[in-house]
Amino acid sequence: MAGPWTFTLLCGLLATTLIQATLSRTAVLILGPKVIKEKLTQELKDHNATSILQQLPLLGAIREQPAGGIPVLGSLVNTVLKYIIWLKITTANILQLQVKPSANDQELLVKIPLDMVAGFNTPLVKTIVEFHMETEAQAIIRMDTSASGPTRLVLSDCATSHKSLRIQLLHKFSFLVNALAKELMNLLVPALPNLVKNQLCPVIEASFNDMYADLLQLVKVPISLSTDRLEFDLLSPAIKGDTIQLYLGAKLLDSQGKVTKWFNNSAASLAGPSLDNTQFSFIVSQDVVKAAVAAMLPPEEFIVLLDSVFPEIARRLKSSIGLINEKAADKLGSTQIVKILTQDTPEFFTDRGHARVAQLIVLEVFASSEALRPLFTLGIEASSEAQFYTKGDELILNLNNISSDRIQLMNSGIGWFQPDVLKNVITEIILSVLLPNQNGKLRSGVPVSVVKALGFEAAESSLTKDGLVLTPASLWKPSSTVSP
Repeated sequence: MAGPWTFTLLCGLLATTLIQATLSRTAVLILGPKVIKEKLTQELKDHNATSILQQLPLLGAIREQPAGGIPVLGSLVNTVLKYIIWLKITTANILQLQVKPSANDQELLVKIPLDMVAGFNTPLVKTIVEFHMETEAQAIIRMDTSASGPTRLVLSDCATSHKSLRIQLLHKFSFLVNALAKELMNLLVPALPNLVKNQLCPVIEASFNDMYADLLQLVKVPISLSTDRLEFDLLSPAIKGDTIQLYLGAKLLDSQGKVTKWFNNSAASLAGPSLDNTQFSFIVSQDVVKAAVAAMLPPEEFIVLLDSVFPEIARRLKSSIGLINEKAADKLGSTQIVKILTQDTPEFFTDRGHARVAQLIVLEVFASSEALRPLFTLGIEASSEAQFYTKGDELILNLNNISSDRIQLMNSGIGWFQPDVLKNVITEIILSVLLPNQNGKLRSGVPVSVVKALGFEAAESSLTKDGLVLTPASLWKPSSTVSP
């Protein structure tokens, strides 16, 4: 029979599983049609799509296509092919892709224009007879919920129709050669769409699958936060309008890889800007931003020989203390020490597009480096304006100025006094000591790999009531064709 410890262990494992299973949407990566086109175009290049297009066996396809039980048609094919020595595609290009909403909701229509020049050799003329072929492969990007695993995006229904096919002779020859070329082009009308469907469409589908797999790997790249790291997992994909949206859950891990926080209580709508004038947006909810700021600014202690580092501030502190207790002020020597301790972790909050970081600080003043007890101890509620900016693909937080919003006397060896008497000099001390140290830690920035991975050199940030939004900052030049 299972003991109490077994029951406790199972409850713990079940609780952990339930927490993970209820992760909220704490981030979303929205990809516009330009990014989708560029990523799919690159995958088509990597899969040698144009080479496959150029190697389509036109002659074999014409020979193999059924005559439909019509003897005259079979005889016509044999008559035409009797005069063809070879037939092949000499050049091929995939032109600029188009991505637009499908007629069905939550689907994207992908159009892939194909441009080819084919030629054949015949005993009837010494030169190669060339003709231009244009057609368009079409496919649908949709959500696949039929598999046993999680919902994923797939590309399906890839085909090309006879209506999109245009074939034109590039040069005029004799009546007999022109007639032969015309019959050959008529035979290609049913043969080419079948070749595209059977040989190119599987490559297009494989290219999309690899593109989707790359996107899933991209969103899982850990984001370094000092000694901690932030990781995202895909919760569900979606198609809205002409965009692909990847909804993500987040977790915070320590330096040992142990999860210290699951973000499962977010109620943010994660509404981002319209993608009319941009190519992607990466939106992170406010609770994730708060945790990231806290991870980069852990509780810390600073000890400063004030007279050596900031002599003018030391003089003003002595003068201010003299207004409270002259004997205490006289004890302040050249080795006087100020100790600053940040309590807990800072609080991050936004209001109408502006952000602030609030901190609880304990400040102690020692008359000298030999003193065992402080002259007094103050508890300070301080806040700073928080400004996000980007440098390349790095997101950087900077704390501007600092204010002592509330000061409380926690302990005093020089008698009770009203701490607001010291407000100005205390604010100057934490401004000179604490702020540069914290900004120094923040200045290393947070690398956001999604920026360069999507083809951009830099990003820009903005704040909404729900969180932080990253969008591309530089002009982006997509590839127009897939070259061989």
